[in-house]
Amino acid sequence: MHFLDQAKIFVRSGAGGPGAVSFRREKFIEYGGPDGGNGGKGGDIIFEAVAGLNTLIDFRYTQHFRAARGHGGSGSNRTGAGGDDLVIKVPVGTQILADDEERTLLADLTKVGERIVFLRGGDGGRGNASYKTSTNRAPRQHGTGWPYEEAWVWLRLKLLADAGLVGLPNAGKSTFINQVTNAQAKVGAYAFTTTRPQLGVVRHKQREFVVADIPGLIEGAADGAGIGDRFLGHIERCRVLLHLVDANDEDVAESYRIVREELEAYGGGLVDKPVVVALNKIDTLDDELIEALSAELEEASGAKVIPMSGASGVGVDWVLDQLLEAIGPAPATLEVPADDQGEDPVEWSPI
Repeated sequence: MHFLDQAKIFVRSGAGGPGAVSFRREKFIEYGGPDGGNGGKGGDIIFEAVAGLNTLIDFRYTQHFRAARGHGGSGSNRTGAGGDDLVIKVPVGTQILADDEERTLLADLTKVGERIVFLRGGDGGRGNASYKTSTNRAPRQHGTGWPYEEAWVWLRLKLLADAGLVGLPNAGKSTFINQVTNAQAKVGAYAFTTTRPQLGVVRHKQREFVVADIPGLIEGAADGAGIGDRFLGHIERCRVLLHLVDANDEDVAESYRIVREELEAYGGGLVDKPVVVALNKIDTLDDELIEALSAELEEASGAKVIPMSGASGVGVDWVLDQLLEAIGPAPATLEVPADDQGEDPVEWSPI
């Protein structure tokens, strides 16, 4: 499946149905009077966040969404049927933005099952029965129904993950996520092996958390160099960042600085997030060089550096321990007493 994190679509709610102009015509009933019913309401445009989706690729091929309009009223004071609402299903983490220069945020769907009525359908028009007064016994006017609402909007997906991987191209991010999760990210001995974000679920010490891997950053990414920084939005919601530095780089301190400067240039509060710094690919070095490079990287980052190898697994558990500590405790669960047999302590009564 192709990954797409932005899409522009057109949405239109349904217009209200027209009211009816009708008069009661029954045998032996004189002066029946007006009995035209109201029109039905138009359908709403509803966005719903659902589980199981992690891309907006469906909106590349279907870009226009129109809800049904309301049906017209009829005689015998019958109201027209309302138009069906149109529910647009999107991945969790989807933002709805206005189609303007500022891309104004209109809605943010961050929970499974979250729904918003984005465009409301028009109300139905009044039938002539509702226009009857003491001085106007046979009205022939009616409402045509309220018009629809329409808009062009941008959908932008920001993946929801607990931890995000950052680093230069070929820092070993894909190897790491393959090692600790069930993801199958592409690995290669060349830059920009990863061309789209990857998600994986880590199971460590009876805990689960989600890790996001994004394409590597290079100097000038904020200005569009390389793949640029467009995928950084996918780690804005992360609680902690794992910064991987390749131990084979000529200057590990410079490698760290380049990525940090690009994060700062992007903004979004990324530089303020907790960071776990790891010196990767230590399986290719001796202990003395590992110690020297770790000290150099610690001086540049001001944080404790964890030597590790994503390929061999050395130090990986240590890294996962630090990520769990930064993510925080698991959500509290309801504790069931050991002697609870699942019985209702209140005596049952049919009354």
